[in-house]
Order: sequence, then C-alpha cells, then structure tokens
Amino acid sequence: METSNIKVGADITVIREREVDYDSDMPRKITEVLVRKVPDNQQFLDLRVAVLGNVDSGKSTLLGVLTQGELDNGRGRARLNLFRHLHEIQSGRTSSISFEILGFNSKGEVVNYSDSRTAEEICESSSKMITFIDLAGHHKYLHTTIFGLTSYCPDCALLLVSANTGIAGTTREHLGLALALKVPFFVVVSKVDLCAKTTVERTVRQLERVLKQPGCHKVPMLVTSEDDAVTAAQQFAQSPNVTPIFTLSSVSGESLDLLKVFLNILPPLTNSKEQEELMQQLTEFQVDEIYTVPEVGTVVGGTLSSGICREGDQLVVGPTDDGCFLELRVCSIQRNRSACRVLRAGQAATLALGDFDRALLRKGMVMVSPEMNPTICSVFEAEIVLLFHATTFRRGFQVTVHVGNVRQTAVVEKIHAKDKLRTGEKAVVRFRFLKHPEYLKVGAKLLFREGVTKGIGHVTDVQAIAAGEAQANVGF
Repeated sequence: METSNIKVGADITVIREREVDYDSDMPRKITEVLVRKVPDNQQFLDLRVAVLGNVDSGKSTLLGVLTQGELDNGRGRARLNLFRHLHEIQSGRTSSISFEILGFNSKGEVVNYSDSRTAEEICESSSKMITFIDLAGHHKYLHTTIFGLTSYCPDCALLLVSANTGIAGTTREHLGLALALKVPFFVVVSKVDLCAKTTVERTVRQLERVLKQPGCHKVPMLVTSEDDAVTAAQQFAQSPNVTPIFTLSSVSGESLDLLKVFLNILPPLTNSKEQEELMQQLTEFQVDEIYTVPEVGTVVGGTLSSGICREGDQLVVGPTDDGCFLELRVCSIQRNRSACRVLRAGQAATLALGDFDRALLRKGMVMVSPEMNPTICSVFEAEIVLLFHATTFRRGFQVTVHVGNVRQTAVVEKIHAKDKLRTGEKAVVRFRFLKHPEYLKVGAKLLFREGVTKGIGHVTDVQAIAAGEAQANVGF
C-alpha cells in the first residue's frame, strides 16, 4: 500500500488498529489508515469552520488555545491574540469577524503558532488547513454573526455551549441560523473544569433533547474516546444529521486532543465535481471587507464564488449607487496571510487593487469578469417562510435582508395571493431595496430580520435594471 501511495503522491497515517482472534499462533491486526492526497492544483486541503455560541461561552478562548498551542489561565489570556479592537480586549467580547488558522501535517500532527511560526510557515508545513471564522456571541452583534454565516460560506459550524450555563442567550438563535442556512454543525461543551460531572451530564442531556426536537431532527453522538472521534468524523461527513458532541476544557486541556483528531480526519465537505464545475464558470468574487494598507493601497477581502482569479486579471467591480461597474486590476493575492498567485472557486482571500479609490467600494459589491455582463436589481421576489413575527407581516414593512454578502434594508412591496402573513406561513413576497441596487442571483438563500421578526427563503425572480435607471428604482 505504501508503494502505491508513493506513486500517486499521497500520505498515509495509521488512525487505529485492533488485534483479532484468529486460529493461528501469529497475532493478527486490523488497521484503519488515513490516505491524504492534496490535489495537484492546491497547496493544502482547506476547511472553513464558523464558530457560534452565546456570549462568554469561550469561543475566542478555545480558538486561542487551538491556534497558539498554549492552555488558557482561566482568565482569558489565550483569547487576547484574536481580538482586533481595544474595546474587545477591555470587555472580553468579540464584536467583529476574525480569522484564525490551524494546520495539520501529513502525519496528522498539529501545526500552529506554538513554535513561533509565521502564518506563511504554517501554510508551507501543512497538508490540511482549518480556517476558523470567529463570530460574535452577543445579541447586539447578531447582524455581524449573520453576515459571517451568509457571506463567508463556511463548510461547517462549531456551536460552543458553556457547561455551567447550558443552552442560554443567543445559543438557540445561532442554532436556528445554522439550521436555516443548512450549515452542518457539531457541538463543543466548554468549561467542564468549572463544573461537577453531574452538571456536565445535565448540559449534554439538555443538548441531546434540543437536537432531537422536530425542528432539528439531529442524531447526537457523544465523543468520549479517540475511537469515537474517528467514527464521528466519518459519519459527520457522510450524513449532515449526525451531530458530534465534545466535552472539553481550554484551561485543563481535557479532551482537547479528541477535537484535534476529529478536525484532522474530517474530509472536505464540498464535492470535487461541483468544485470543478464552479471553476469552469466566469470569475465572481464577493467583497466582504475593505482595507487600506500602507505601501500596498486598497485591499479587499472575500470569497471567490466561481471561476479562477489570477494576479494581473482585469475585472469590473460594482454595482455603485447609480448601478455602474468600474474597471480594476488585481495586483496581488494573499491567502491565509501568505502570497498566492491563483485563487480558485470556493477559496477566501484578500486582493490588492493598487491605487483604486477605496471610497468607491462598499461591502456587498462583487468583482466579476467583464464578459459576464452582470445584471443588477432594486426589486426582487423571494419565496419566504415567516419564522416569527409578533403581529401580522404586511405590505410596507421594512426588514434587513441578508443574501450572501449583501446586507441592506428593503421594504415589502407586495405579498402574492395574500394580504398579510402570520408566524409559520409561506408566501412569495416582492421586496424593494431602499438605498442602492444590488447584484443578486435567482436561487440564492435569503434571510431577513427586524427586531424579533425573522424569516428565511430563496430568491425566485430579479427585475434587472440598466445602469442609468438605478437611482430611480430605489426607495419608495
């Protein structure tokens, strides 16, 4: 087997082995091995994991422990490297979206910042890379969490629950978001060092009850050994209904290795055939972040939805407030904080645009190939399900609409075949954006909210407009 692996350029690692009873004097073993082959056109296998959970459940602390390689001191020391703003350090609460990387080499060993490595060295030493998307837990920053889930297209989500508080605060809301957007997730029960064993067991039982409810239809699987972690990774990849549950501590390090084994073995959840089809399409890059970097110029961060993007490519970005698309050139590309020449569909990266005026850019724009001739709209229709509304949902109601990286207030213009909607009802609704036109595609998942009002659905029709008509078509 080793010879065949060498021929195809794959790595082989023993996951587990068992001795078997056999009518022979020689002891016999059954061995399960992990064969990992990185595609020739990729540097490493990539997996994006969104981190969800209530405020103070230990999300940033867990990521700090995993990526820095040092246990927490019980007072949040491990999370300090993850915070991006001074107020986050002072309050101890994440308010923005941050990215952290954890690598695994061909032998399944963890590659992180523990040996004073740079991000570039981690990328070079790893055959598999986990990109954690650290999202906010506080209800005040719910719009940021929704934006992270809709625009960064995570492969799966990690739902963190504190053992001492159980399912509290925004946990149910985050769980509902993952279910609505059909993002497969696994659960981590943290802070087990603070609680008695009976409290941890009670929290796990509460989780199992919630996951088995009619709205979830999940099959909980408690992971207590390395054997369970291997089985959980295999079943999670095969069936989105299987939900592994880990109980661990970021202070004592208890069961932390089981989570690492799970993340190492978990295969990419996207189909390679679908990936190939996306790469054949024209280039489309979603703009999620905009920066100005000294001596580099304007830099945009986001995800390549389709096609291939190379250094030096000529693209168009838009739509602007008047519905136009502007020409620009991609000067350089970085992935996971290291230089990259080619970006492929499904990958997240930052693109340097040189001296392109930052004031012309905003979140929610797209950079596309000039041949695409992109269509924009101010009015669109969507088939929705109203998840919750205190009274009746009717014409004239304003909501914040999330579609991919688009986030804008829209007004309900018409509810087809009905005058009003109540909680749990379905309908086709026509929305109009209030501020500026957006680039939308039929079939895209849609999520809208306003206070406690929430709904999900998908875009069924877009009323394309020409660039000059854009200003006349927004607002009332």
